[in-house]
Formats: sequence, C-alpha cells, structure tokens
Amino acid sequence: MEKPLARFSSLLFFVPFLVVAACNNGEWDAGPPQTESETVKLGEAKSARVEIDMPAGELSVVSGAKELLEANFSYGSTSSRPQVEYNVSAGRGRLTIRQPGSSHGRHGGRNTWDLHLNNKVPIDLRVDQGAGRARLTLGGLALSRLEVKIGAGETDVDLTGDWKNDLAASIQGGVGRATVRLPTDVGVRASAQGGIGAIHVHGLRRDGDAYVNEAYGKSPVTVKVEVKGGIGEINLELGEAPPSV
Repeated sequence: MEKPLARFSSLLFFVPFLVVAACNNGEWDAGPPQTESETVKLGEAKSARVEIDMPAGELSVVSGAKELLEANFSYGSTSSRPQVEYNVSAGRGRLTIRQPGSSHGRHGGRNTWDLHLNNKVPIDLRVDQGAGRARLTLGGLALSRLEVKIGAGETDVDLTGDWKNDLAASIQGGVGRATVRLPTDVGVRASAQGGIGAIHVHGLRRDGDAYVNEAYGKSPVTVKVEVKGGIGEINLELGEAPPSV
C-alpha cells in the first residue's frame, strides 16, 4: 500500500507539469493581437453584480472608472474576443465579462484584460481565474461581497486601503499561488482552511480559529476573509504591497 507521504510527493512532482499544461491549454494564434476598448454605463442601477470569467491570460482589475466599467482588451483572435453583457432589473445591474469557451475550455491565447470599475457604486464582485496572472487592486471600490476562485496561475488580491463599509471576501485556492494583502487601519478577521498546499499568514495574530489585526474590534468597519486552500500556495499579508523597483 502506498504511503500518504509518497502520494503527496508524487503530487508535488506533478503540479509543475499541470500548471504548464493549463497555461498552454488552448489555440494559440500566430497573428498579431487585436485590441479594443469598451465602456458600460450604469444606467438605472443603484448597485451591481460583476462577474469576471477569464480562462487564461493577464487580468487587471482596479477602481477609478467614471462609468460602471471602462475596459481595454487584447486578444489573439476573433473567436476569443471577450463577451461583455449587462442588464438591469429592479434597480440592480448585472455585468458579466467572459471569454468564449468558458468555463476553462479551449480558447484563443495572449489575452490581456485591463478593467476599471466604478468606485462609488456598491458592487458584488466574482472573479474566476484560470491560468495566467491576475492583479486585483480593490481597495478603492465600494465592495460588499468578493468571491475569487483561483486556477493554475498567480494572483495578487490587494484589499489595502480605507474601507467605508464591511466586506465579506471568499478566496478559493487552486493549483497556483495567491497573495492576499490586508489593510492595517480597518479591522480584519481572516479564517483559513488548508488543502494540500500551504497557507502562510504574516502580520496577523491568532484569535481562536481565525487571524485578526490590531484594528479588529476597534474600527467601525470589518473586512472578513475566508480562505480555502487548494494544491497551491496562499499568503495572507498585512500592509501595503512593496514598491516596484
């Protein structure tokens, strides 16, 4: 009978090949990338649900849009052109941004999405990232709910900043590596459940079955983060990201 440690070692040996396979899954085009911009107006909505489904590529989400969404897309072929859909019902908007062939099936390559969201409109945000890199700088947004599902890539979720309202965030790990940066001046309570991979916590202190910062229980606003590990690595870090050199 194979020992658990042997099975774990075999899995770790296999993971790099799984990541490479995921990053190269698809129909990589030889032609030059196509680029376009798109703007989505809020309309009659008072709040919005935003869903982003990117099977592979580079994703950036930041605040600062005057409208609900201001986006720049770069993609490899017409068949991989992102689909943007928006509708409003009972004062609530629903915006979906996805790639043909989702969920995480075959797709065109060389995808880069640069998305700017409105920082005044209450938003529930869901991000489903497959292979590639994602940088989610969300501190300036009026988020109340955040869901992030990580596949085989590298993801940086930056929640630092001055939050005006409570936030409930759920981070589900996959094969890749994720770093979640948390604020110092706003109360933080983070719970972490490990999978096979590792979960590292920096700058937070243990409080029962969770981790908190010094502002927890003192500030009127609380950022609650629930992390579920996968095969890869998840880092919970307190404070701003280091400056780029």
